[in-house]
Amino acid sequence: MKKDKTHIHWYPGHIAKAERKLKEQLSLVDAVIEVVDARLPLSSGYKDITRLLGQKPRLILLNKSDLVDKNELKIWIEKLRDKFNAPVIVSDAKNSKDLNQIVKKAVELSEPRIQEIMKKGLLRRPARVMVVGMPNVGKSSIINKLTKSSKTKIGAKAGVTRQQQWVRINPQLDLLDTPGIIPMKQEDQEVAIKLAFVNSVSENAYSNELVAQDLIEILNEKYPKELRDYYKIEGGNVTLEKIAVARNWLVSGGNPDIERTSVYILRDFREGKIGKFILD
Repeated sequence: MKKDKTHIHWYPGHIAKAERKLKEQLSLVDAVIEVVDARLPLSSGYKDITRLLGQKPRLILLNKSDLVDKNELKIWIEKLRDKFNAPVIVSDAKNSKDLNQIVKKAVELSEPRIQEIMKKGLLRRPARVMVVGMPNVGKSSIINKLTKSSKTKIGAKAGVTRQQQWVRINPQLDLLDTPGIIPMKQEDQEVAIKLAFVNSVSENAYSNELVAQDLIEILNEKYPKELRDYYKIEGGNVTLEKIAVARNWLVSGGNPDIERTSVYILRDFREGKIGKFILD
């Protein structure tokens, strides 16, 4: 039986309007921290980020790094550095070891613009940065982590849009405390499906069963042993039906409950229970 093709169609608000708002926010800052999901180091990044940012310096933050294999992650750090010619730092919401490194790099990236301002006769000011990224990559958790030790709101600045709220992280760094949501066009279905795996797409935009099938297909190919071991499946490729039977997730007549199984598989993957994987 031929597997139905997954199709995801989700536009979170008006794309042009969302991009315009993001560009307005970007005009206020010296540098950008782009948060991506370490499980999808390429797919959870924005392919048009250079067009969006122009010449603005960018720090790539590989978030949720606790959910991936550390050796694979090291390889991806180098790949991203080479591909985008940008610094890369790994992060996760559970610890703050990376905090000083993030702050130091953000200040460093902002310095050229601050120097330009000073050449015009203006006084030195703190670096201004904002956090951007796709939905659900962990932007808010990064902002919370950065602002944890400094809750001082410094409000509207002269020459800066009044509605924007700033937080002083330290005397050298101000953070725009609103995360920049990068809008998504689902033109690349392979990327859209991967974003659904990590819950970066609205659940209303896809079928759990079809997305779970795609996930199982990738895990069968890349991480077959971990998949079989977690669901205790003997030999051969793992399927939704085999998992349902192994877990006794059945409906009337003893048939496998595919919808329930699909929901659990996606949850297990998102929580890192099956294993620590990078799917790009």
